[in-house]
Amino acid sequence: LSGFGLEGELHEINVAGARLARKAGGDSVFVAGAIGPLGIRIEPYGPTGLEEAREMIKRQARALLEGGVDLFLLETFSNLSEIEQGILAIRDICSVPVIAQMTISNEGRTVYGDTPRSIGKRLDAAGADVIGLNCSVGPDVMLDAIEELGSVTSKRISCLPNAGQPREIQGRQMYMASPDYVGKYAKRLIHKGVKYIGGCCGTTPDHVKAIADNVRPLSPRRH
Repeated sequence: LSGFGLEGELHEINVAGARLARKAGGDSVFVAGAIGPLGIRIEPYGPTGLEEAREMIKRQARALLEGGVDLFLLETFSNLSEIEQGILAIRDICSVPVIAQMTISNEGRTVYGDTPRSIGKRLDAAGADVIGLNCSVGPDVMLDAIEELGSVTSKRISCLPNAGQPREIQGRQMYMASPDYVGKYAKRLIHKGVKYIGGCCGTTPDHVKAIADNVRPLSPRRH
């Protein structure tokens, strides 16, 4: 928020956002407090210390808790050390569930070169309740990566791919994967062991509906 001169409103913004989601969802859904990367380089790649990063994330987590979230979603991290500090920050203040998700490139690795196997092992050891991948690539790239990640952990797996790779059309970034395409891949991801499925950049309500329609027959029945 400091880039917009709003760092002094971190608490108020996060509390308000969580309360809006809580009001919209009512009692029928779980509300997740989403926390992304800090946007600064932390050691050993930059000047910000691990403990300092942990305290920054903790401030946001406290505000989201005050706003009424049921769980936390750490998402779109590319630095394993940073997301580990995120998990520790949340564990310092509460015991609610934590979903921890990294982002990978088309080559199936983070920008720092970490493989899905490394992601699975380290996030499991760090204490995440659910481990997964989100953003940057479409569901086709996610498929093999999820299988590799799932081979090294017994934790539940999540996956929120983009709606394909974006292309620039008349000055706008357009995501090219159709709802039908994303929905069909959602079913394949479930068969690979994913328990929590959704979408990231480019996902529309139509994509979400297609995902739900495709995976609903695979969901356990409630009585």
